[in-house]
Amino acid sequence: MADSLAGGGADQAGILGNMQNLYETVKKAQMVVQVEAVRVQKELAEAEFDGYCDGELIKVTLSGNQQPVRTEITEAAMELGTEKLSLLVTEAYKDAHQKSVQAMKERMSNLAQSMGMPPSLSEGLK
Repeated sequence: MADSLAGGGADQAGILGNMQNLYETVKKAQMVVQVEAVRVQKELAEAEFDGYCDGELIKVTLSGNQQPVRTEITEAAMELGTEKLSLLVTEAYKDAHQKSVQAMKERMSNLAQSMGMPPSLSEGLK
């Protein structure tokens, strides 16, 4: 009977050791994910995405984190009047925003896949 108790103690120590190893592995993985996420965020903040209205009379540039960078308006757009000009600026802004968001989703999906997440989980990021 004493042998079975001693054996149980060794098994518990092994389980606790395995749990400690698992905990350390998870902590390291979290640190790697955080570092990579910061890198991706920095890349996106430095990236620029151009959006255009139909006819490319207006160009709006946003950063990868959707911050406005600049708006370029052609003379031809100015001649259309304020109401039409307003619609074209909005259209160009929406185009730039969509491109920026898509790039962010792709980079985050790539990050998730590089971290070993199953494709089904990283698909949810798109």
